[in-house]
Amino acid sequence: MASRYPLRSARLQLRPIVEADARAVLAYRSLPEVCRWVPFEPMSLDDVLSRIHGSWATRELVGDDDALVLGAHLAATDELVGDVMLRLVSREHRCGELGYVFSPAHAGHGYASEAAHRMLQLAFDELGLHRVIARVAALNTASSRVALRLGMRQEAHLIRSEWFKGSWADELNYAILDDEWTTQNPTPR
Repeated sequence: MASRYPLRSARLQLRPIVEADARAVLAYRSLPEVCRWVPFEPMSLDDVLSRIHGSWATRELVGDDDALVLGAHLAATDELVGDVMLRLVSREHRCGELGYVFSPAHAGHGYASEAAHRMLQLAFDELGLHRVIARVAALNTASSRVALRLGMRQEAHLIRSEWFKGSWADELNYAILDDEWTTQNPTPR
């Protein structure tokens, strides 16, 4: 299930996050407004370095819960603008989960959608997954728009489903199946 890096799209290169990227990652993952809707608090440089040398060191998805986190770099300048995650939820059921975190300094340019689309290509066209989900905080309308632009459908609205950052929060669940992906993206495999 290994893939060669960088993964390329029209304007981005996706590749593993390395120590040289730490300050660029910190620039957006340390912001409270970025971390409001994700399951982590604003990060310090030590937090980012710990992840780079720990959970973000994964280069391929082999077992359940393995997660691949790739930095999204602008192809023209190599500037890191965000990161995308693909987690193998179940190898047996060929199910993955998609996530994305992007710098607000680069919002409104479609980079999150483009990077997430490339991760779905990896999931379906290269790894042979059957289903990919995205779990989104219901109040995070920007993230919901990304999921919908990717062709994912909302499957559930979980009402006050978890205690999240000091209050009960609703969660929206989105999903796309491999045959839906193929219909929407009819490129040869």
